[in-house]
Amino acid sequence: MLETIDLSLVNWSRAQFALTAMYHWVFVPLTLGLTFIIAFMETMYVRTGEPEWKKMTKFWMTLFGINFAVGVATGIILEFEFGTNWSNYSWFVGDIFGAPLAIEGVLAFFMESTFIAIMFFGWNKVSKGVHLLATWLTAVGANLSALWILVANGWMQNPTGMHFNPETARNEMHSFGEVLFNPVAVDKFLHSISSGFVLSAVFVIGVSAWYLLKGRETVFARKSIAVAAVFGLLSSLFLAFTGDSSTRTIVTTQPMKFAAAEGLYDGKEGAGLELIAPGGAIEIPGVASFLAKWSFSAYVPGINDLLNGDPEHGIMGAKEKIERGKVAIRRLKDFQVARASAAAGKAEADAIKAEFASKEFQQEYFRYYGYGFIDDPEFLVPPVGLTFYSFRLMVGLGFYFIVFFALTLLFLLKKTLTRRRKFLKLAIWSIPLAYIAGQAGWIVAEVGRQPWAIQDLLPTTVAVTKIDAASVQFTFFLFLVIFTTLLIAELRILFRQIKLGPKNEGGTK
Repeated sequence: MLETIDLSLVNWSRAQFALTAMYHWVFVPLTLGLTFIIAFMETMYVRTGEPEWKKMTKFWMTLFGINFAVGVATGIILEFEFGTNWSNYSWFVGDIFGAPLAIEGVLAFFMESTFIAIMFFGWNKVSKGVHLLATWLTAVGANLSALWILVANGWMQNPTGMHFNPETARNEMHSFGEVLFNPVAVDKFLHSISSGFVLSAVFVIGVSAWYLLKGRETVFARKSIAVAAVFGLLSSLFLAFTGDSSTRTIVTTQPMKFAAAEGLYDGKEGAGLELIAPGGAIEIPGVASFLAKWSFSAYVPGINDLLNGDPEHGIMGAKEKIERGKVAIRRLKDFQVARASAAAGKAEADAIKAEFASKEFQQEYFRYYGYGFIDDPEFLVPPVGLTFYSFRLMVGLGFYFIVFFALTLLFLLKKTLTRRRKFLKLAIWSIPLAYIAGQAGWIVAEVGRQPWAIQDLLPTTVAVTKIDAASVQFTFFLFLVIFTTLLIAELRILFRQIKLGPKNEGGTK
């Protein structure tokens, strides 16, 4: 069926969405963790009354506000693109996908926006306790926004809590709890926010390190680094834990993604971790099996096993899934024909509707609905190289940050941090590394699940809006210019604010 699809349109639509999402994730992660760091600093100010803590709170709050304003713009455009570029997707799952996005907009975002106003403009207008509460609620609201977005994304990766209605050709939610507590969504939320916490901690340490190198605001910088280092070390350890949990969930729900991330073409017991290249000769024996199932000798299927099938291990081949998907599509068309016919077709339509509602049909056929739109099994293999190297970059940087935070705390305790100029310079250059790690993680998550817009139910080739590819190309480059301009503007404002430094609230410099 792919010959009837404009792959240029699909690719440009994917590129535009990827562009928007990647720019959005440049701005979002800093807001997730920085709000909690700010809230802790203000808590210390309320508890101790020391002006230095208030100065710290206000300064990092200013940098947060600059980043938040630009992040909102990219987020709104991202949601609009579901309707403009992916209308078939929106129709197919709108009843489910729209619910968490609506909650995010009505509850979390409004909550965050309301308390941000008090946080920024409520100094000396409300009591210290009320202002502190507003700051903590801003932090909670920012992360609740992330929760509902990631619940929606998690459902795309592991659709659950729904049934298909043949009358509307839409998936409809039957269990909000299953959607909310989808294991993929839980893992994705915890892993994503903890990565944001790590980035925020690196950002605070890096900026503070610049002040120490310049011999400015030394008390402010040391205190900021102390808070961020503790927060970052705890977050980085939790990030590793959630990453491990996410890996085992992926093995069950998206085995092809795991195989691509590990560069594993042929499944085996005691699968090793490839270090240099997919299918290469340098590996650590048994590690891939341990990551997948906590056993160094466990069997892990490879790409070829998932395509060709492995009856011994209960793995159905792609060709059989495609045939079952075509049955589901054909029965849906039969239902639509029967409904359109005279009264004699009503009985047949009712029978097919009952068939779709049965657990047997759902398990045997509809769960492979998306495969019915695919003719070539090789189309089911995601870009292995990009997924493989992005995964290693993400994991490698994750372990780097654990060591980085531990060394930062060690040097603080030994009171040698200000003398370690090379380490302070490394701290500054670690800021872009944190952003690279986050982007690499999303590449693994999204590129690794291709060709699916919804895992096993809807390929991207069918989800796209049927519009002129040239219009998507035009908006791609338009957004590229706009987003790049916004990023440059934000960086210039941030750098200028950092150079100005915090305003003195009565403490020492």
